[in-house]
Amino acid sequence: MTAVSGDQTPIGPPATIGMLGGGQLGRYALMAARVMGFRTIVLEPDPEAPAGAVADEHLVADYDDPEALARLAQVCSVVTTEFENPPAEAMAVLARSVRVAPSSTTVGIAQDRGLEKEFLSSVGVPVGPFARVDAAVLGVGVDSPEEFARDDCLPGLLKTNRGGYDGKGQRAVDDHDGLWGAWRALDGVDCVLERRLSLLTEVSVIVARTADGSVTTYPVAENQHVDGILDVTVVPARIDPVLADRAVGLAMTVADALGYVGVLAVEMFVVDGEAGPDLLVNEIAPRPHNSGHWTLDGARTDQFAQQVRAVCGLSLGDTSMTAGGVAMVNLLGDLWAGGEPDWTAALAEPSARLHLYGKSTARPGRKMGHLTVVDDDPGSAEVVARRLRDAVRTG
Repeated sequence: MTAVSGDQTPIGPPATIGMLGGGQLGRYALMAARVMGFRTIVLEPDPEAPAGAVADEHLVADYDDPEALARLAQVCSVVTTEFENPPAEAMAVLARSVRVAPSSTTVGIAQDRGLEKEFLSSVGVPVGPFARVDAAVLGVGVDSPEEFARDDCLPGLLKTNRGGYDGKGQRAVDDHDGLWGAWRALDGVDCVLERRLSLLTEVSVIVARTADGSVTTYPVAENQHVDGILDVTVVPARIDPVLADRAVGLAMTVADALGYVGVLAVEMFVVDGEAGPDLLVNEIAPRPHNSGHWTLDGARTDQFAQQVRAVCGLSLGDTSMTAGGVAMVNLLGDLWAGGEPDWTAALAEPSARLHLYGKSTARPGRKMGHLTVVDDDPGSAEVVARRLRDAVRTG
């Protein structure tokens, strides 16, 4: 039976869970749902999408297709999303007759960097210096975006408000002279200029929240990026425990301020502050996150099962680690440049777990899978994970 939007009655199996988006995040969430006894349906235009292969039903249609949305509303008790760019209008249409989590309002904030930065600032969460560069304003007599760039935002990164991820949709800007060219290179769309910060490290917190306000978090993850794409995650983060507690507190603040329902990733920078290392929130992701993949093999409840629990209004699971340390390395399409990689070493290592997402085409920079290593020590886990990935390359 379909639950109407706003209803907080717990949803249990064998109800049907709908998913907007068919990538690997949706794949794992639907796999977790099926293990728990739920039926699943995914709306995704790509007929070869990873999540479509594991769902009970795959609607191959655009996200705003009226017939597909009507089908979701008819059979689902709750609809969620695995990426931050489904049409907010489609989510709003669904919310008239079926429970949708997270809400279209929340997703809309995360879809727009300008709104996101302003929201975070409005709830007292620290962010780095930023300035909006709005195309609509520039089109009514302003000669260049330099007029919007405060000196404290330079040197910086100019990022498109919408659509950018994994290093895409952004340009480095060293000074005012370079800002105009960078904006033009990004097609003159609405952007945000963020000051380029000197980072000590990057961390993230995965937080889960139910509609009644119950909240739980996973241990802080330490992240390393290459060319804007997450490369390695190590848990627990090797930062001061006081700073880790503050990171958890900031993530909970963001989730509560949003009235969030589901799993949310809050990414943060660790920077030099006046009194020592400090935190600045970079961005939020309204869904399970790449930096939480380690939970599949290193937590008592993984982030995908937690997503199912949260959006269904069920009790949240235990987020404690099952080992002293975990490391996750991403496997990008570059590894397939010479043909199918040799997985022998990875599969022979008892502490390692190989995850491939079932994508049919490998492209440079495309996330094809990941490798997780558990160990008593997070540093040792990272060493082994990197070694196994190198063995894939040379193999």
